[in-house]
Amino acid sequence: MRPLPACDPARELDELRAYLGDAFDEALLHGHEQAVEHELERAGDEALLYRTSRMYLYDLTVFAMSQTKAPYLALAARRIPAPARVLDLGCGIGSDGLALAQAGYDVTFADFANPSTDYLRWRLAYRGLAAPLHDLDAGTLGGGFDVAYAFDVIEHVRDPHAFLDDLEARSRHVLVNFLEPVPGETALHHRLPVGDLLRRAAARRLRVHRRLYGRSHLVLYDTRPPTGPLGRARSRARLLTRR
Repeated sequence: MRPLPACDPARELDELRAYLGDAFDEALLHGHEQAVEHELERAGDEALLYRTSRMYLYDLTVFAMSQTKAPYLALAARRIPAPARVLDLGCGIGSDGLALAQAGYDVTFADFANPSTDYLRWRLAYRGLAAPLHDLDAGTLGGGFDVAYAFDVIEHVRDPHAFLDDLEARSRHVLVNFLEPVPGETALHHRLPVGDLLRRAAARRLRVHRRLYGRSHLVLYDTRPPTGPLGRARSRARLLTRR
C-alpha cells in the first residue's frame, strides 16, 4: 500500500490560484466564513446555496489547509487499507478523496453539482487522476462500497438519521464524525443529537470511537448489527471508551 500523502497546504492554495486565475481574491481566504454567510443571505435557502456557492471554494480550501481532517484520514488508512472501494459523500472540492486516490484507493466522489465539484473535476485532471463524480440530484449513485465516509458533513443536513441510512445502504462500513454544538456557530450547522447518533453506531458493530478537538466524535462502524451478547457488549464498550 502506498503511504497516505499528508495534506499539503501550499498545494491546496496553489491549485485554487491556478484554477481561478485572475479571479482569485486573496481577501476571501481570510473572510471566507463571512463570504459564505453573505451568499446564504442572498440565496435565502440552504439547498440553493449548496448548489451555487462559489465562496465555498475558499472556505473548503482554508479548511483543507488547516489539516483538521488528518486524523480522520489516518484512521481510514489504518482500518480500511487500499485498494478498498470508498465513497466520499459530500465531497466538496475533494481534498480528502484526492489524498486517498493518490494512495491507491478506488474513490468515488458524490455531491450536488456546484462550483466546488466543477473545481474537483479540474483537480482530478490536473493531478492526472480518474474517478467517478456523481451529482446527488441525478440519483445515479449506487452501492457496494467497502467504506462510505463523510467528514464534517452531517451537521449540514436536516435529518442526520436519514443521512446515515443512506451511507449504510451503500457500504459495509461507515466512517463519519458528529460535532457537538458550540456557541456562535454558523447558521449552516444544525444541532446534532450526538448521543442518539453515537448510540445508533453502537447498535451496529462499532469498531472505533474517538473524540477529537474536544467536540468531534469520529466513529467507524460495520453496518451489520453485532452478533450475540458479547458482540453487543464490545460495541457498547467502544462507545464508552471514546478512544
